[in-house]
Amino acid sequence: MRDQGQRGPASRGATEPGRQRLLIAPASGPRSYRIERLDAQLAIVGGGLAGTCAAITAARAGVRVILVQDRPVLGGNSSSEVRLWVLGATAHMGNNNRFAREGGVVDEILVENTYRNPDGNPLIFDTILLEKVVEEPNITLLLNTAMTDVQLDESAAGTRISGVTAFCSQNSTRYEIAAELFLDSSGDGALAFLSGAAFRMGAEAESEFAELFAPSEEFGDLLGQSMYFYTKDVGHPVRFVPPSYALPSLDEIPRARSFTTNLNGCRLWWIEWGGRLDTVHETETIKWKLWQVVYGVWDHLKNSGEFPDAENLTLEWVGTIPGKRESRRFEGLYMLRQDDVINQTQHDDAVAFGGWSIDLHPADGVFSEKPGSTHLHPRGVYQIPYRCLVSRDIDNLFFAGRIISASHVAFGSTRVMATSAHGAQAVALAAAICLRDGLRPADILRPGPMAELQTQLLRTGQHIPQHGLQDPDDLAATATVTASSELRLGAIPDSDAPVALNVDRGQLLPLPAGRVPQLGLRLDVAASTKLRAQLRRGIRGDDYTPDQLLAACELDLDPGDDQLIKIDFDAELDRPAYVVLSLLRNDDVGVHTSDLIVTGLIPLQHRTDQPERAEIGQPGLEFWTPVRRPDGRNLALVLDPPVVIGPAVSVINGVDRPTAASNAWIAAVDDQQPTLRLRWDEPQRIGRIELRCDTDFDHAMESVLYTQPEAAMPQCVRDLTITADGRVVIEIHDHHQSALTITPDDVLEVSELAITVNATNGNAPAALFAVRCYAAPDGRILTDAPTSSGHRHG
Repeated sequence: MRDQGQRGPASRGATEPGRQRLLIAPASGPRSYRIERLDAQLAIVGGGLAGTCAAITAARAGVRVILVQDRPVLGGNSSSEVRLWVLGATAHMGNNNRFAREGGVVDEILVENTYRNPDGNPLIFDTILLEKVVEEPNITLLLNTAMTDVQLDESAAGTRISGVTAFCSQNSTRYEIAAELFLDSSGDGALAFLSGAAFRMGAEAESEFAELFAPSEEFGDLLGQSMYFYTKDVGHPVRFVPPSYALPSLDEIPRARSFTTNLNGCRLWWIEWGGRLDTVHETETIKWKLWQVVYGVWDHLKNSGEFPDAENLTLEWVGTIPGKRESRRFEGLYMLRQDDVINQTQHDDAVAFGGWSIDLHPADGVFSEKPGSTHLHPRGVYQIPYRCLVSRDIDNLFFAGRIISASHVAFGSTRVMATSAHGAQAVALAAAICLRDGLRPADILRPGPMAELQTQLLRTGQHIPQHGLQDPDDLAATATVTASSELRLGAIPDSDAPVALNVDRGQLLPLPAGRVPQLGLRLDVAASTKLRAQLRRGIRGDDYTPDQLLAACELDLDPGDDQLIKIDFDAELDRPAYVVLSLLRNDDVGVHTSDLIVTGLIPLQHRTDQPERAEIGQPGLEFWTPVRRPDGRNLALVLDPPVVIGPAVSVINGVDRPTAASNAWIAAVDDQQPTLRLRWDEPQRIGRIELRCDTDFDHAMESVLYTQPEAAMPQCVRDLTITADGRVVIEIHDHHQSALTITPDDVLEVSELAITVNATNGNAPAALFAVRCYAAPDGRILTDAPTSSGHRHG
């Protein structure tokens, strides 16, 4: 079996032919471990999700990378060792952050995991992460290898890291690693700590950054660590004898009263403790306490007599390392704070985004009388500036993951894994630009390099809210774009599937500027009643907190099924925007829905609110959240006049997901051969074609535990044909990813490019977010290293 745990020099010499069968070594003086010297352009310490996504992103940009990971698997808290789901700005689809799943490599990983692993098996997720890394020839991966020392070069110009030393316990080898740039994504900041970079640990006082949510001493200054477990029904009674170290009683655990046997352990994230200890140096102490709690909890569930449904359950798995939330945070060129998150501060150097709530936990964890977590949600996603990812002290050091430059309060949001990975991808491309141009990480803040970085991020699928960018090298932007059809939304067909109006329900719709069309609904009415309907929007076109009331009406309804009710709100939009048609709860009414799935359309419901709490800086919000498929269906609507929601020209507007509009070409539902055409006045030389497909950026795609209703997203193009001046360039089948790169065998001389969508992955009309065309055959920033071979070739 080929060893895929190492790449490059670290894997040589294991099975050379003719090697002697017996080695006899006479006694000698003290020996030293075998030493291997490795060099790279970028050394990454820490192979959690952030470090993994950074390594892949950098490698694809042409950077030679060494990834040092002290565990046997990649993924950190998302790995099978800990088993926490990957999540970020989508926030389980439980707030108003629509179309908020992170882009780039982390999106590629989550989409692939959903496709292969819809049941959320953490072992399968391990294999996907490892596969993505070992497929990149520019990555040398060192598993089970802990960094132990740092070498610094100090001069009047500043301090630089010249190398690191790492040790692998599995092969008794010490690695001496040299690189030009370094990224610390190690969770505890091991590299930055040994380098002497400034850091913080604990919570800032409210007065330092005017953060009203800063915790009190009673609440505690650090978040703790969690231990997860799995259970399994084996079909016959199972006896459990607790180990002697199990917690003998749960009297000290206030939340013990809410234990159930149907959560499979890993949903019990609040089995947490350690926030009053040193969460770096006392991690082993914390682990032992959490083991005591877990086995005590299981003893209680099995042997207290209160849970007869636990009789056939066995304890299948218990984590061996805790999931760590917080330790050190390092000081960068800027420190993100509460105001940046809640007020969605705009930054010229924005390179990523977050959207998880500010989520703080009591330091005493499971032993606290306080709620397990307190969430403060912003009204939407917020920007993360590049300055938070660059050390202010070490000239060639980047930060990624939970150690980035943020206050304790802001960290409560930025710490989650998909957000961490999104920032890490930005670091990876910044490193590639630095290496190509001989820049320091801080130099990227100059206008030219920053504009290039943001453009390169756009090319890799990374979304930066409020940053509309046009790629200067994209030949498609100069084309005339037409299509065989464009969806004129005149009706969302009724599938004879009414849902009760037992909660406030809504439909999210992208509408152009101008008069709002008349809206028709099909209703079942049990008794004479009044239906209250509203038209709402947010404060911006891409703001999905619908607290701006545009119009409202009351409709008198008589009993009867399948009634067509027309609503004319007599309202106008001053700009394109997403609006919410809101139908307020009425237990006598059922509203008809549709099985048709359309890019950019989302059915909503309103169940909970966030009350305003001025004393902690918490805005009051109504949460209008999606209904997950298969239950989530669009409302059956009639729009008069019809509205074009997916014009063909959208594919060259530089935005690859819905914002204030769908930003997609969407074909008519009845178009049997939906085709998009790009025409140029003069022939173009095209070496690479990039397509961006709709993989439902509103879907959270939790990596483990959650099950997903579909393996491939129904909106995503599955089969397509590309022709150049009528000649077939390539036919694609069984596609399911957000990004599709086509590299023809020969550069195309073409005046017209046509893309015909032959099928999608489900009940959805053909749609594409973007078509980009480049003269260069690959998307690398550097030119001195091989690129990934994972592209489609014609």
